Amino acid sequence: MAEYIQVITTVAGKEDAQKLARALVETRLAGCVQIAGPIASTYRWEGQVETAEEWLCIAKSRNDLHEELERAIHEMHPYQVPEILAVPVITGNRDYLDWLDHQLKTREGEDVTHG
Repeated sequence: MAEYIQVITTVAGKEDAQKLARALVETRLAGCVQIAGPIASTYRWEGQVETAEEWLCIAKSRNDLHEELERAIHEMHPYQVPEILAVPVITGNRDYLDWLDHQLKTREGEDVTHG
């Protein structure tokens, strides 16, 4: 299983995306959250094909934090059924992954101040 993941979710507004990103980084569940948008999403909801403007959030994290990260997104998310997809990072720039690791909670679950 991959050690690092990118967790993807979408929200309806830029303000919701920024609030979610800040909370995930402040709690050290994500080292970085990128926000892109607006994007157009087309999907089926309650039997109807819908199109909506959304904002995409991509949270950089570790797989051992996934359950806690998913719970945090659920608690803050405005949607009834939020998209929460974890994509494994197969490989990456070692310097970036080291930086990311230092931004996240320790593997023991303790919050430690890193440089």
